[in-house]
Amino acid sequence: MWLEFLLTSFVVVISPGTGVIYTIGIGISRGVGASIAAAAGCTLGIVPHMTAAIFGLAALLHTSSVAFQVLKFAGVAYLLYMAWSTLRERGALEVASNHDTKPLGRVALTGGLINILNPKLSIFFLAFLPQFIPSSADNAFLSMLMLGAVFMLMTFAVFLIYGFLSGLFRDVIVHSKTASTVMQRVFATSFAGLGLKLAVSDRL
Repeated sequence: MWLEFLLTSFVVVISPGTGVIYTIGIGISRGVGASIAAAAGCTLGIVPHMTAAIFGLAALLHTSSVAFQVLKFAGVAYLLYMAWSTLRERGALEVASNHDTKPLGRVALTGGLINILNPKLSIFFLAFLPQFIPSSADNAFLSMLMLGAVFMLMTFAVFLIYGFLSGLFRDVIVHSKTASTVMQRVFATSFAGLGLKLAVSDRL
């Protein structure tokens, strides 16, 4: 059961999504240090959804169309804002130590909000975690808590790797106007695309 959970979680975590794209973008524009803050923020953004699933509150999003739509379009608006913010940056991506003074706390907060404003994460955990709770488990609550903690640790570890690898290519990209402009457009398009995908998505 544990092996199956770890393999399934790994596939889910490495799949490209808003958190991955944000962490890679921060790694390229600001370096490995900032990507750690981004990874931490994205990981902490999972906590509300995991908590909602464990306590059964995610069922409200699944049964209430209004609740789901409100949170969904808040997420859509934020993703489109991220796309616009990325595009409005002038010129090439700049080296953080010389030009970017955005506090790491703000980097982490943005990563957290990206995941918090995705209602499908709550429903995902509600559907995902119970599958790996054996019927013989003495305490399903503690079992789900443990599985959720493992999922978060795996998320943080994988995002750190994404951030580290993107940071390795940072110098090449930030010193090439063409490469950095292309990357800006790729990230902006990715955020906009994910936002539009969320906008047309239905409840799971």
